[in-house]
Amino acid sequence: MFKKPNKNAVRQKRHRRLRNYLKGTAETPRLCVYRSLENIYAQVIDDVAGKTIVAANTQQADIAEAVKGKTKVEAAGIVGEAVAKKALAAGITKVVFDRGGYLYTGRVAALADGARKAGLAIGAKEAE
Repeated sequence: MFKKPNKNAVRQKRHRRLRNYLKGTAETPRLCVYRSLENIYAQVIDDVAGKTIVAANTQQADIAEAVKGKTKVEAAGIVGEAVAKKALAAGITKVVFDRGGYLYTGRVAALADGARKAGLAIGAKEAE
């Protein structure tokens, strides 16, 4: 009998592989994305200190009001802009993008584009 693969386990394996070389520092923290069926979450993380600097998601009151009536892709763009504005306010101008094991398309790409549109520079992967 054919056994259906667990898509989330495959995604988590891909994410662990990415995290072998994606490191967020104080100068260039990591913009991490998690996407559920209904919501999308973004965090800017300093891996050296082990701290989340800023975060945004579609469940926060101000963002939830802005995404009401919009598609999931449009909501992801709004979350990207919100996290970028918070990061710029915290003095962060450049980040490393951690797509969380998801393919870079749809909501994940929209979040990154929204962050770029708001003025956050998303650079290439950081080496140790």
